[in-house]
Amino acid sequence: MSVKKAIRLACMALGAWYAISAWAQAGEVANKADVGSKGDVAEAKPVANSPDYVLGSDDQLHITVWKEADLTVTLPVRPDGKISLPLINDIQAAGLTPMELRDSITEKLKKYIADPRVTVVVTAMNSRRVFVTGEVVHTGAIPLLPNMTMLQALAAAGFTQFANLKGIYVLRMENGKQVKLPFNYRQVIKGNHPEENIMLKPGDTVVVP
Repeated sequence: MSVKKAIRLACMALGAWYAISAWAQAGEVANKADVGSKGDVAEAKPVANSPDYVLGSDDQLHITVWKEADLTVTLPVRPDGKISLPLINDIQAAGLTPMELRDSITEKLKKYIADPRVTVVVTAMNSRRVFVTGEVVHTGAIPLLPNMTMLQALAAAGFTQFANLKGIYVLRMENGKQVKLPFNYRQVIKGNHPEENIMLKPGDTVVVP
């Protein structure tokens, strides 16, 4: 075999090897992307990571029962605090933690399914909200984060140029009655009256006159 022919064959073999390698890498990337995209669609991402989180009205739940696709649902907690599921109908959800609700559903499903394996995921914490109104940039409901204080809520809402920073107050329901809790922003940010920088509760309304 001549030297030129040997070189030509070597080049052809090398080119074929590069082509096969590129094809294999492209296939691997495509497979990974496909698996990732399917996983993103199927996975319900929890927003309430604390096991002590207590469910409330309007919270969005994703409930699955292993190997029982017909019992997998995504639904909100109703204003009466209950949810409706196939086979077991209405069940109390508000006032329970996700794990307590899981156990309650599991117990009721045992009448119909052998060894039911239930998962409860909170996908939206709509029950834990406070409301900010008045001379603020962002009015309306804002998510109530754990241990959120007045200062933190106001920082999220922002003030307009006409805000009366000395006359801010919180409206809160206590024992069936509405109470008014004053908050002097100018004094609190100076370190005075720290007791006014209270932790907010679900349903509180912050008013900035």
